[in-house]
Amino acid sequence: MTLEVLRASERQAVPWLNGGGVTREVAARPEGSGMTDFDWRISLADVDRGGPFSGFAGVDRVITLVEGAGMALTVAGAEQVLDAPYRPFPFPGDAPTDCRLLAGPVVDFNVMTRRGRATAEVAIARSARPLPVPEGAELLVVCLAGTAELAPAAPDAAPLRLERFDAVLLRGDGARLTEVDGAAAVVTLGTP
Repeated sequence: MTLEVLRASERQAVPWLNGGGVTREVAARPEGSGMTDFDWRISLADVDRGGPFSGFAGVDRVITLVEGAGMALTVAGAEQVLDAPYRPFPFPGDAPTDCRLLAGPVVDFNVMTRRGRATAEVAIARSARPLPVPEGAELLVVCLAGTAELAPAAPDAAPLRLERFDAVLLRGDGARLTEVDGAAAVVTLGTP
């Protein structure tokens, strides 16, 4: 088993080109990839104002409201209101998408996968649960609210505490969430 701890305090905020907010990359593959050559990319964004989303050809997205009153996304002409936190919403990244904030800024959690190269399943954990890692996959756990504690599968490994927006990337034997005081995103990343 390999375990990579990704602390929120070590992430840099990168402003959007349109000035509507900032993004903080949690992890991406291949490592060091940019916005045009990732297989998968996971980030947290502070959205200060509404406007059009950048288009990503051949990319599927899952967005989850973490903080704020919410937003209305119009994807390919159909509106979807995201006004409850921790409910993942999948949509095609290459569909024309516009965002209207419902009542002020929001924070959202974004998972992007390139079709034909990566897949992602996003689940929200609010209590203890096993974290199996499927063969050939990776598992990313991000604490979205409160704290979470994780016990690696290795018998001699110490428990790992995640504060808000901290993450851990697992490969191999998996682990167990032993405590969730809030909410954690559990993202299973695989290949098609």
